Formats: sequence, structure tokens, C-alpha cells
Amino acid sequence: MKKSVLTLACVASLALTACMNRPLTDQEKTIIGGVAGIGAGLITANAIGANKNWTVLTTLAGAAAGIMVARNSHTNMCAYSNGDGTYRQRPCPV
Repeated sequence: MKKSVLTLACVASLALTACMNRPLTDQEKTIIGGVAGIGAGLITANAIGANKNWTVLTTLAGAAAGIMVARNSHTNMCAYSNGDGTYRQRPCPV
């Protein structure tokens, strides 16, 4: 039941952003990306019938992937949002 509610909340938060009449701020984009990643990780864990440990792991991995905003394939560097409008560069995950 809790997983269904969390999944519904993720989908609702993404749907509400389509109703906005102004551009999203960088912080809002980061939050939406993180929530979308959490939802995707949770849905994936449920789809494959993962246990609690794997569910937590896929949810955290989804959140990390959701806040990644850019990838430079030539240098293999990724840009991650700090949530305050600034970004940091790190090597991309393999």
C-alpha cells in the first residue's frame, strides 16, 4: 500500500509541473528529477519482485540518476545539480 501511495505521489508531482505558467527554477528541476528517479527505481524494484534491501538500493540509485542533469560522452564527466542552482562535475558512473 505504501509503495502505491509513493508511486502515485511521484506521478502527481510530475503532472502538476505541466500546469505551471512559468519556467522551472534549477532547484525545482533538481527536485523533480530526484522524485522521478525515486519513482522509477521503486517501480522497477516492484516490477522485478525485489526484496526490501534491493528496493532501497534501486530507489536510491534512481534518485541519484534523477538529479544527474548532463553527461559529456567525450570526457565521461557528468554534471550533478547541487539543488541551489549550481552544479558539480564528477566522473560518470560506469
